[in-house]
Amino acid sequence: MAATGEHERNQPRRVLTTADGGLLLFRVQDVPVLLAPSWWIGSLVVVVLYQPLVDRLLPGASPGVSWALSAAFAVLLGLSVLAHELGHCVVALRMGIPVRRLRLFLLGGLSEVARTPRRPGQEGLIAAAGPVVSVLLAAFCGLLLFAVPPDGAVWLLVAECAVANLAVGVFNLLPGLPLDGGRMLRAGVWAMTGRRGSGTRAAVVGGGLVAAGLLVWALVGMAAGSEDRWLRLGVCVVTAWFVAVGAGSELSAETSRGWPEGLAVTDLTRPVLQLPAESPVSDALTAAAGRGVVLVRADGVAAGLLDEAAAERLAETSPQAPAELATEPIRAETVLLASEPGEEIAERVRETAAWQFLVVDDEGRPAGVLRREDLRSALAARRVR
Repeated sequence: MAATGEHERNQPRRVLTTADGGLLLFRVQDVPVLLAPSWWIGSLVVVVLYQPLVDRLLPGASPGVSWALSAAFAVLLGLSVLAHELGHCVVALRMGIPVRRLRLFLLGGLSEVARTPRRPGQEGLIAAAGPVVSVLLAAFCGLLLFAVPPDGAVWLLVAECAVANLAVGVFNLLPGLPLDGGRMLRAGVWAMTGRRGSGTRAAVVGGGLVAAGLLVWALVGMAAGSEDRWLRLGVCVVTAWFVAVGAGSELSAETSRGWPEGLAVTDLTRPVLQLPAESPVSDALTAAAGRGVVLVRADGVAAGLLDEAAAERLAETSPQAPAELATEPIRAETVLLASEPGEEIAERVRETAAWQFLVVDDEGRPAGVLRREDLRSALAARRVR
């Protein structure tokens, strides 16, 4: 949920479609909650595989009741995942970390935060929030079982809710990315080493072990002829695939996020030149020549950074027009501190809609201009080596 201006807040909300990730169910503090098309596929698989188990648990149930309870389990599993993800979402928002959207998809869910947590403590708390919600709901349903007559359809429904929440909570505590336990592991290693990348690599290894463990458990169930072997096989294969792909994606994202050793932000900044805001735009373009230009008004207030593309268009028709008419405003998010860690600067650049950033020293004086294209090229070149 990126911050929006007053104009954007007053605009009518666009109707979300499957192209946005699924059907819009509702919003939580303006964060859209979406149901992806793949959720229906996953739920159908759960219903088909779970129905024979219901027949064995309730031998006297009619086919209609059996299928209804199987469908109820699929819905309860989806609601359990939703409650789990809402836990992540609410904690992230309380910490001031924007959330783009919450999606429910094939046998899982995802709260998409708009930026990476700055500290390991934030990452750990956000990751732990989901399992905490799931375990609390499982405990509540477990206590509710004592108030429901046993061996009936209602008792089985409550038991299904307890099992669904417990399964979601415990499974997500496994120490491998992209699961919450993997994020907690990353936060712990990050806190101990001071390097987020080290935590990511440890949690990616954990993700591989989790995926392998799921496949082994499914094969053991098949070999032993357990009653739930087909349900276990289907769920484990899909979930192992999800974990393996997610772990790979996390590693790729961390690689692109990493900051090469020995590279200083000042190595990438262009010299900065200050000009009066009323300078002719043609003169400002000539003075730029590969440098960043800060346009300053007569009262000493910075009008903004010269937008060369806008300045060239203006100069074609009105070369003597004030350069201030072709500025890009200097906002808080487009000002970078030269002493900030490189990874945080790269993260800021990625999440901010701007093509150039003003770099200042510890006393707030302009030290240079960092352009998005320069940063991207430098990071790409360092990774190729």
